[in-house]
Formats: sequence, structure tokens, C-alpha cells
Amino acid sequence: MSAQLPPLIYHPCYSELTLPANHRYPIGKYRTLYQRLLALGVPQRAFYLPQAIKAQALELLHEPAYVNALCHGTLDARAMRRIGFPWSPELITRSLTSLGGTLLCAELALEQGLALHLSGGYHHAFYAEGSGFCLFNDLAFAALSIQQRGIGPILIFDCDVHQGDGSAALFADNSGIITASLHCEKNFPARKQRSDWDIGLERDCTDKTYLEAVSQSLDTLLRWYQPELVLYDAGVDIHRQDDLGLLNISTAGVLARDTLVLQRCHDAGIPVAAVIGGGYQRDLQALTQVHLQLFKAAFAVQGSALWREIET
Repeated sequence: MSAQLPPLIYHPCYSELTLPANHRYPIGKYRTLYQRLLALGVPQRAFYLPQAIKAQALELLHEPAYVNALCHGTLDARAMRRIGFPWSPELITRSLTSLGGTLLCAELALEQGLALHLSGGYHHAFYAEGSGFCLFNDLAFAALSIQQRGIGPILIFDCDVHQGDGSAALFADNSGIITASLHCEKNFPARKQRSDWDIGLERDCTDKTYLEAVSQSLDTLLRWYQPELVLYDAGVDIHRQDDLGLLNISTAGVLARDTLVLQRCHDAGIPVAAVIGGGYQRDLQALTQVHLQLFKAAFAVQGSALWREIET
């Protein structure tokens, strides 16, 4: 693989989930993003195929009874409604595979400095319950798995528009995994958890205010904690056209945020494992274009000319 391209992690099962008509989750975005990257000239060899983790491995992070009930389809209907998906074997397969993908992303980032996962960011999953389209917490699972190998501190830098409440709760008593969330304050979840660093942004926040908050937060966190790995949730539901976002960030603002995060970590010699996070425009082509800004930023930081092929 070209040294100028970071490892990219993707599995076809990410979009292989049948949902009811008009379901709110844009399940096709993963396939569309993958296809667009190929069309832009990213070679197939740049992509890594993750393996599903074993359900038992989740007991590192989640309540065993919850894991067992969810994996076997016996979780009660109310709990499934809170998650937001109808149960199916495909749902479990894609969830376990996505967890494997984020862990692989972290491992490759530690080896190569930067890696990107075309999924991930399931930060609303708690110890014994899921929420907001999140069954299991991939960011938390990857962080804890890497920490157990003696690596740390680890920073979860969550820029999804919704607070990373599950991650905050899971690591409330773990000083080696730092949770940071920059989110819209008046948005889901209604009940916020306490991260190590929370910035609750006002509705309709624009590029300038947002980027100042990201810049100041990241600089402070890198200086305070000197992490050995950053897990970056690059959610694009901050975008002004996102159906669930409530902020007013432009596509150029998304690109500026992603470039800022990746470049500063690169300059500091800190590996970054990035996941694409949330994004809920119903127009998949428009949504994909916003998600592509993460890859544009990554290619530019890595010195690949492919960044010029991606429109802002």
C-alpha cells in the first residue's frame, strides 16, 4: 500500500441490514462511501477487512446478561425500541464486525500513525443497555482493549453532535481513558453524562465558534494528558443540513475540523484512529459528500494528491 494513504477499514455487512420503510437510519451510507472512495481512485489494497469479535469478548465492557440477550434476540421490546433497530441476526453481525473494525483501526493507527474506519462511533451504548442506534460501544471497546495492552493514556475525542454519554459513563472511574465530547447541548440525549471534558454548544452554532471550541479543547487535552492514542469520532451530524443535528456547520467547516484534529495530532506524533460517526441526511449522496471530508483531510495530512479529488 502507498505510504501516502492511511489504512481504511470497511466491511460490506455494514450496509447489509434490512430496515422498515422510512426508517431514520441511513444504513446505505457505508456502502456509498466505500464506492465513492474507489471511484475517486483509492486502490482496493488500501482497505482492510475486519473480523467480527466474539460476543464473549464484549464482557470486557458490557454486562454479560445484556450481551447474551441481545445476541440471542431475547432482549425485551422496550429495550430494543430504545436502541432503535428491529432485532435480526444481521444486526448482531454488523455490530460485532464494526467493533472489530474500530479495534483494528486503533491497532493500525498505532502501527502507522493514522487509520480510518468507514463505520463506528456507537457511543450511546452503556454497560447494560443500548440507545440511539448503538448496541455496543465500539470506541469504548477499542480503548479498553488497547489499554489492557499497557498503552495509555487514551483520549476519546468525540465531535459527534450528540454527547458521547455511554463512553462517559463507562469510563467515569478509569483515569487512563479520557472522554471528551463536543456536542449540541439541546439535543439527544436529554440526560447528559459527565465526560472528563464536555463542551455543550448552542443550537445554530456556526463555523467560527465551533472551530474555536474544537481547537482550544484539543490543544488543552493534548497538553494535559499527552495521550498515546486518540480515538476520534468525526460525526458529521454537526452539518447544517443534517436532519438530527441542530448546529449550523458548513461542509468547509467539517473539513476544517477534521484537518485541525488530524494535523495537530500528526504534528505531535500522536496516532489517531478515526471513525465516521453520525450523519443523518436522507440524501445519501449529499451525506456521503460530507463524510468524505474526513478522508480529504487525512489524505492531505498524509501527503496524498487524492485529497484534491474530493470536493468541499
